[in-house]
Amino acid sequence: MSTDDRSATITGDRSRYRLDLAVLDRIERLSDTQFVYVMLLPVFALLGTMAIWPLLYTANISLHADNIVATNPVGEFVGLGNYVDILTGQANLQRPFFSLETPFTSAVPVTLLFTVGAVAVETVFGLAMALILNKEFRGRRWARVAMILPWAVPIVIQGMIFYLMFQPSVGFAVGPLNELGLISTTPLATSRDGLLIAILADVWKQSAFMALLILAGLQSIDRSLYDVADVAGASKLQQFRTITFPLVLPALLVALLFRTIGALKVYGLVEATSGCNTVPTLSCLVIGLWNGNRYGSAAAVAFIIAAVIGVLLLGYLAQLRRHERGEM
Repeated sequence: MSTDDRSATITGDRSRYRLDLAVLDRIERLSDTQFVYVMLLPVFALLGTMAIWPLLYTANISLHADNIVATNPVGEFVGLGNYVDILTGQANLQRPFFSLETPFTSAVPVTLLFTVGAVAVETVFGLAMALILNKEFRGRRWARVAMILPWAVPIVIQGMIFYLMFQPSVGFAVGPLNELGLISTTPLATSRDGLLIAILADVWKQSAFMALLILAGLQSIDRSLYDVADVAGASKLQQFRTITFPLVLPALLVALLFRTIGALKVYGLVEATSGCNTVPTLSCLVIGLWNGNRYGSAAAVAFIIAAVIGVLLLGYLAQLRRHERGEM
């Protein structure tokens, strides 16, 4: 290597060294807030690649017509035409999108009935389980394990359990419930009974999840508050109403938020028990349209679900904000 080449190499190393020092010096001069955002840049880049870009791409597809017979399944640009057709009932979907005349075979009523029914029962059961598990008693550790076990069961196994329970030829639940007039002799083939079975299966699994979140809220309550209430002569019901419920409400709202979002998106559980043809939820409708190469309509229904979830999310966040301000 000649003298000129060595000089160029040394000059280049010094330039890179000075550049590194300049970057480090610039980072050290950042405020705490700026430093946090710099550290979050890789996360933003990952979210942009894995979440935001597919979201924008799907939104673009929802603005195009279905094109089933052509090579490219994404048809011409129709703007909000898919949304208008779906919301006004003019779209030719596999199942009615919204019909109060046939609520158990219509996607929106079925999804709302499932969400309201499942989340309401899970909240009551989860709160009761959390209150019990928050008490000191012998064997509490094993009781917690037993109550949490259903939550660890995979959806396919969960669906198979309830499918076999309500299968007329082998299930033990059909006969007694049919004699009580609660279900028909073929519940897995009936939309109303299939929806009831899906709600039961979801309650069996997800009540433990609600209990876990609520229990975390209960254990953060200062126990000395109950000692003061005992000295003041407050009954257990008064202690629950004035201490337990207001302090556990934030955890309860978070649990409700998670379960409501999960229930609105239900698909695997329905498919594993009664099937999407019997219990047509909104997610079933999206999957069915997508499998039929009707990408525009499927993307539009998916964004309608996302809009409903977004409205509910804002509602829960508003309630949490009111609680933080002491307005409830």
